[in-house]
Amino acid sequence: MYNPSEKRYEKMKYRRCGKSGVFLPEISLGLWHNFGNITPFGVQQSILRTAFDNGIVHFDLANNYGPPYGEAESNFGIHMDRDWKTHRDELFIATKAGYDMWNGPYGDHGSRKYLIASIDQSLKRMHLEYVDVFYHHRPDHYTPIEETMSALDYIVKSGKALYIGISNYGPEEAEKAIKILKQLGTPCLIEQPSYSLLNRWIENGLTDVLSNEGVGCIVYAPLQNGILSGKYLNGFPEDSRAVKDPRYLRKENISKSTIEKTARLKTIADARRQTLSQMSLQWVLNNNVVTSALIGASRPEQIVENIGAISGAPFTKEELDMIDKALL
Repeated sequence: MYNPSEKRYEKMKYRRCGKSGVFLPEISLGLWHNFGNITPFGVQQSILRTAFDNGIVHFDLANNYGPPYGEAESNFGIHMDRDWKTHRDELFIATKAGYDMWNGPYGDHGSRKYLIASIDQSLKRMHLEYVDVFYHHRPDHYTPIEETMSALDYIVKSGKALYIGISNYGPEEAEKAIKILKQLGTPCLIEQPSYSLLNRWIENGLTDVLSNEGVGCIVYAPLQNGILSGKYLNGFPEDSRAVKDPRYLRKENISKSTIEKTARLKTIADARRQTLSQMSLQWVLNNNVVTSALIGASRPEQIVENIGAISGAPFTKEELDMIDKALL
């Protein structure tokens, strides 16, 4: 039997998500790469339990997380039955659809048919009656945005999700989606874009849209697929993603310039008595539009280390200037 830490809510800080009544932990847990068939079930369980024991109540999935596709949700369904049923109302569970999931013309993109079929499949895999937030995973330029938003509105009004989110939408696309959802009576709760010290694209308009519209922001890849953990400063460890699972991070894509920037950033983190991971997470959270930083973990110890970001000393202007200079 799993008995969560009674002090779990003392260990985390929570932020209001946009102008909603939802509060999310500053650090949330994504189940992208490490909850498929490549990770032992007991390790998955330890990661989830460690997260919750430290106040992480938000678990983020998608229909095609694995590997293989669907496996992360299926495994989470087993964890749900074993550990989480009695804590369901303490959890904020997300899933998504929008990338390729099954063969044929109806297993990808943003059609009403795909999205509604996907949420039904996801709920079955996760052994849930509803998710707390359902995202369209990426913009679809083949489907009218009105059709996609109408499908999301239906999913909420049918009780399959409590809130709606969008992911990977640019400023103009996000603004249009948010306005359509508002007109339909199902406001957009949150956007999920990538954002890190090495990837600051959301600062070019998206954060302004989210702030103006009162929409929350949870950022994924805040450690740039592990680069900002510092693990590649001295080569490529055998257990790293670039070696074990290079589908999304290849050795040849980690440039000399990136390593040099990372080394300069580590010097600043050392002076602050933080790990590079902690400083990188604290930096994305220093953007007042960001509600939460979404981390991945292959070991429970990584969660404990990353949560240390929320207790770091506030950045001084000099330190922020040094960080900006280190990235040039």
